[in-house]
Amino acid sequence: MNLKKTLYWIGFLALAMSAVAFANEGAPAVAGDASGAYAKLGATLALGIAAFGGAYGQSKAAAAALDGIARNPAAAGKIFMPMIVGLALIESLVLYAFVIAFMTVGK
Repeated sequence: MNLKKTLYWIGFLALAMSAVAFANEGAPAVAGDASGAYAKLGATLALGIAAFGGAYGQSKAAAAALDGIARNPAAAGKIFMPMIVGLALIESLVLYAFVIAFMTVGK
């Protein structure tokens, strides 16, 4: 299986798993109130897309950094720290989407 298909499946599974996380516990929905359902749907999509995008971005950043280190091992020190900072910033965006999703559901 090539890389694109693997990443698509990982994104799909992340979306499916985030839907399970926001599953309703069987409480009856109010007939005229659909805002809670839309908030849960939006939060589910946000978490799934953020997880997929973050994983894809981190994999591309790590691959590019390792490729650069493999081509020029002497530059490993100059490549390593910016890569770690970049990975931390990518992860912070995913966590930011996670916090926004929970704030949306909590309203």
